[in-house]
Amino acid sequence: MSENLSGKAALITGGAKRVGAAICRRLHAQGASLMLHHRASVSEARALQHELNSQRANSVALIQADLLNMASLPDLVKTTVNQFGSLDILVNNASSFFATAIGDITEKAWNDLIGTNLKAPLFLSQAAAAELRKRHGCIVNIVDIHAEFPMKNYIVYTIAKGGLLALTRSLACELGPEVRVNGVAPGTILWPEDDTWGDELSRQRIVNQTALKRVGDPDDIAKAVDFLVAAAPYVTGQVIAVDGGRSITL
Repeated sequence: MSENLSGKAALITGGAKRVGAAICRRLHAQGASLMLHHRASVSEARALQHELNSQRANSVALIQADLLNMASLPDLVKTTVNQFGSLDILVNNASSFFATAIGDITEKAWNDLIGTNLKAPLFLSQAAAAELRKRHGCIVNIVDIHAEFPMKNYIVYTIAKGGLLALTRSLACELGPEVRVNGVAPGTILWPEDDTWGDELSRQRIVNQTALKRVGDPDDIAKAVDFLVAAAPYVTGQVIAVDGGRSITL
């Protein structure tokens, strides 16, 4: 499906593990050089860098940054260009996720969820815009099916991802025709790392809500990102749900 991404450089936020790592592996396999951003997942980032550089020397570099620090975002772009000579692909994948029920919402929770899921993608995209325009590059945002189908007790997360969906469409208008901007909205791909929905009954109930009656794989998301990056030159302003059909049953 995909064209070769040899000679292209991608910046992927939250790329050290889970869905982010799958996206890194998929784009790297297509020939892209990667600037792999992480915040706290140092050992995972180094292990993935070693894995991919053993396949193609000097093709993956690491950058550590707190995306809530807006002043650090232009450095991610600058470092990528300095390392690889260009920035062709930006994947806004990093995300925070936790419950915020009405009555328990704090400003700290708001700043974290909105900052990571919406504010950082906006300001990082803005920082990358000039280079992406020069390279006729693209942006892919990792949204969520719950941007349109809210989960109870996750109001701030839902607001943030709803904003990211709107940002995806707005950036497509603002940055076209040189830059394409799209999104991928995962459904049930990986269970949260904490004990959210930890019991088997809750998880099975969610699986039963999908048309395909199974959990997806991180590479399902990575394949959709790869398609939007490399095989969809006339697609922009779109968000593809990769959810096993769950959103059609909600």
